[in-house]
Amino acid sequence: MQTSLPWLYPKPYVVDWTISAAHIDHYGHVNNQAYLAQVEALAWSHTNALGLSFTDYQRLDRAMVIRRHELDYHLACHEGDTLKCATWITSCDQRLTLTREFQFVCQRRQKSVFTATTRFICTALSTGAPKRLPPEFIDIYGSACVF
Repeated sequence: MQTSLPWLYPKPYVVDWTISAAHIDHYGHVNNQAYLAQVEALAWSHTNALGLSFTDYQRLDRAMVIRRHELDYHLACHEGDTLKCATWITSCDQRLTLTREFQFVCQRRQKSVFTATTRFICTALSTGAPKRLPPEFIDIYGSACVF
C-alpha cells in the first residue's frame, strides 16, 4: 500500500511520468533537459486543467513567459522509474507575475528527486512587452494559488 507522498504543499496537481530510454543521458540517468521538458509539459497541463488554453492566450493577447527557472536535482532516476510530478501556483501578484513550484517524487522510493521554481511574467503575445494580467488570468491563476 502506498503511503502519503511527501508533498511540499497540499493539493498538488499531479501527473505520472515513466522514464523511458529517450530520457536517459550518457551518464545513465535522466538528462536535465528531460526534467525541464517535463516541467513545461506539466505547467501547460495544469493551466489547461484550470480552464485556460493557448487559444485563450491568443484571444487575450497575453502570455505567461518564463523569467527565471531554478532547478534542483536531488536524486538520480533511471529508465523504468515512475515519477509523480506535481505543481502548484505559489504566488500571483495579480499585476504582472506568478510563481509556480514543482516537485517530482519517485514512486518506488517515495522520495523527492527534483524540485523547481519558475517565475513568469505576463506579456503581450503581439509585442513581447510586459502587460498586466487580464481579469481571466487573475481569476483563474489567483484562485489556484496555494497561499
